[in-house]
Amino acid sequence: MALEKINHPYLTAIRRTDLSVPVRYLLRHDLLKGRILDFGCGFGYDTDELKQRGYDITGYDYYYRTEYPEGKFDTIFCVYVLNVLEPYAQAEVMMNVSNLLSPKGTAYFAVRRDLKEEGFWLHAIYREYTYQCNVRLPFLSLDRNSSYELYQYNHFNKLPRQEGEKCPFCRLSRRVEVICETATCVAFYDGYPVSPGHALIIPKRHVASYFDLTNHEREAMNVMLQYVKQKIDERYHPDGYNIGINVNEAAGQSVFHVHMHLIPRYEGDVENPKGGVRGVIPEKQRY
Repeated sequence: MALEKINHPYLTAIRRTDLSVPVRYLLRHDLLKGRILDFGCGFGYDTDELKQRGYDITGYDYYYRTEYPEGKFDTIFCVYVLNVLEPYAQAEVMMNVSNLLSPKGTAYFAVRRDLKEEGFWLHAIYREYTYQCNVRLPFLSLDRNSSYELYQYNHFNKLPRQEGEKCPFCRLSRRVEVICETATCVAFYDGYPVSPGHALIIPKRHVASYFDLTNHEREAMNVMLQYVKQKIDERYHPDGYNIGINVNEAAGQSVFHVHMHLIPRYEGDVENPKGGVRGVIPEKQRY
């Protein structure tokens, strides 16, 4: 009987006896600052060794150290995690890391560069399937060799500005609170909220119309929508939501960079909410 190809990424955790190569790089270049999180720490050797050396560090792993971290962190590193996850799980890790990172913090993603084939492989010892893939990120590459690559991530609105850039979303205000980010999209709280928790989700690529996005960009926005809704629920506890995208000036679009509104709604915030988004044409709202 053929084994079903279900991913078991926990089987890739290694019981180390020395610090991982990416963490040694971060130590050597004095990049481990403030409150530190080892996201996807596996059995936790890097975490425990750095703690013994006096660093303020927390380790989290979905399988081995399952208490989800609280608060914000000044430095986060994620070592050899993304390579053994399928795309949706990769996006979830990146959203979690960006959400846990303090506004002025820095995260580091280490990925393998020695993978010869992508796909499922049968673990030689456990006889369970694990997935592996090559990962390329649109972030600053700090170090690379034939075995690994180390990327530096900072929040989208903290990156250097392109000279002459006029789009307010491409030069996103440094004051806005970023909720989460992936390689493709970023979500943040609206600077002029309609209601508490009003959030925007945008693609990083500058494109005016939702209908001109790639399939990948549209899917990435929808994946992020679910995550952002969860974070708004946790903080604001709304009673409902409106979701909307304006396309072209006739439909009210004023910033010509695609943006999805996620607007929390609360009992009693309007006299009669019936009709919801039909209210974009007020006389058609009630029917």
